[in-house]
Amino acid sequence: MSALDDEIGDLMRFAAQRSMLPRFRQLAAHDIEMKGANDPVTIVDREVEAFLTEALTRLAPGVAVVGEEAAHADPAVLDALSGQCWIIDPLDGTANFSEGREPFGIIVALADAGRAVAGWIYDPLRERFCHARSGEGAFVDGTRIAARTTGQQPPVTAVSRLFLTPEESRDVDARLAPHYTLVDIPRCAAEQYPRLALGENDISSFKRTLAWDHAAGVLWLNEAGGKAARIDGSDYRVDEQDRPDLVGASSPAIWDEFIARITV
Repeated sequence: MSALDDEIGDLMRFAAQRSMLPRFRQLAAHDIEMKGANDPVTIVDREVEAFLTEALTRLAPGVAVVGEEAAHADPAVLDALSGQCWIIDPLDGTANFSEGREPFGIIVALADAGRAVAGWIYDPLRERFCHARSGEGAFVDGTRIAARTTGQQPPVTAVSRLFLTPEESRDVDARLAPHYTLVDIPRCAAEQYPRLALGENDISSFKRTLAWDHAAGVLWLNEAGGKAARIDGSDYRVDEQDRPDLVGASSPAIWDEFIARITV
């Protein structure tokens, strides 16, 4: 791993050990607030984001920081996504964490001109550290990996229904159930992207494509040899996060087959 990978990994581990793990299944009611439907925020989200924002600013003065909670408080923060910036999801899987369930994790990405150029995903319970840089491959705990499929027929497809209308959910079943084994998403991008490369899931479609959830994972999966892209085949950009049409797959062939089925 490079010095930067080591530095980011150390920061994520420290944040998890100091703020996250001691509070897992120990949150009080006043430690949790709701930003919207199905969208909680905890004291851990805010504490980890503050720590990482300060640390990354020291590491690279002059590079903007776009944190999930900062952007919620001030949407103008999102303007920095078109330039060079750090992107932070301080507690990915907050809903799981706030309910005392796993998985959850920390995600950091570095982007430039709207595209992720490096990404880091940390699972504090498994102590799994995924990282990637554009053009340099994908790694898990320092070992380069190649995406593998589940090998199952039909392929395993994880579909989020959280933000689907009942009509959209029925349409998903009608289109996909005859051709795929449908499973629930883990409600955690820090877990979903590794599942797509490590032989657990073959496909996942995403309704929400927020930069802090997807910037690092999209880069990591593509660097591993899987495929994550917009339904029209265009690259995911961190500054186009309002588009609801992102699909990740364990291989380009499986991605192509899935897109052909859903765009008929």
